[in-house]
Amino acid sequence: MNPAFSVIAFTTLSGAGYGMLAWLGVIVAMSGPQLLARNDATLSLQVCPLLIALLATGMALTVLGLVSSTFHLGKPLRAWRAFSQWRTSWLSREGVLAMLSLVPATTLIACLWGSAHGGFASALLPIRIAPWLGGALALLSLLTVGCTAMIYASLKPIPAWQHPAVVPVYLVFSAWTGWMLLAALPTLGPGDWHWIGDKHFFVKGPALAAIAAVLAGALAVLKLVYWRDIDRLNLPSREAATALAGFGKVATFERPHTEANYLTREMGFVLARKHSRKLRAIALLLFAAVPLFALLVGAMLPVLATAGWWLAALCALAGAFVERWLFFAEAKHMVMLYY
Repeated sequence: MNPAFSVIAFTTLSGAGYGMLAWLGVIVAMSGPQLLARNDATLSLQVCPLLIALLATGMALTVLGLVSSTFHLGKPLRAWRAFSQWRTSWLSREGVLAMLSLVPATTLIACLWGSAHGGFASALLPIRIAPWLGGALALLSLLTVGCTAMIYASLKPIPAWQHPAVVPVYLVFSAWTGWMLLAALPTLGPGDWHWIGDKHFFVKGPALAAIAAVLAGALAVLKLVYWRDIDRLNLPSREAATALAGFGKVATFERPHTEANYLTREMGFVLARKHSRKLRAIALLLFAAVPLFALLVGAMLPVLATAGWWLAALCALAGAFVERWLFFAEAKHMVMLYY
């Protein structure tokens, strides 16, 4: 299929944003209340603005991704109609869940603001509801990414997207890119926090890099298995595609068109195998090998730790972009059997 930049940007940016929100939801649900409930004004004034900034960044990425997705539509102003088909459409379910996920995110920001500054927001939205908000945010974020993946996994005319790894890859990519941004962004602010600790919300520790290594390794394995399997996959015959296998050979009577049309442009995109292999290697290096190497160098040379995290985060996003381009470019639609 012809890879559309708007769709690639949408799945990459929104995936990273929802990954950030999911991790933040888990962190707040598990450790946020104990830390924020302490009678430590300095800590509260440091932690709450950091969490607010991270939540706002995650929300901005998701909104930017969702807006970019409308540029692929013939009439973007009618995008709101997609919300009405949630009973049968994964696209509609994705949109509904995307809107719902903003509710706990914005409410959590209000709770954090009230915890740091007091006043009306603190009385109206007590911080003790933070665990519930964090859990809801994590669940809705993951469900939204899952619906995004199901938009493609549910399309039976594209055999490559019927692979069982499609949905897990989307979820792990979201968790991976979101985790890397969540690790890198706090280095821009005051302090140097990276993980949950006893005295600070984020402190340096091996757990952060260990989780990153597990996610990168799992993602590399999933993609290698997916690529191996789709290389062995061929489009079904015309007889099988039309369910007329029992009636002999099926052939087209004449060409449906004398020139290129929408279907041949969008569904007939062909990527040469040699280019496919090169791009797969580039994607694997960017989203797995280079980030892990950067983290290793940062662990061995603490002076390069911040640069290592940022290099790893940016390479993870770049690798996700290349992988997502391949995801569409390597997909073959069965409608091309007609042409």
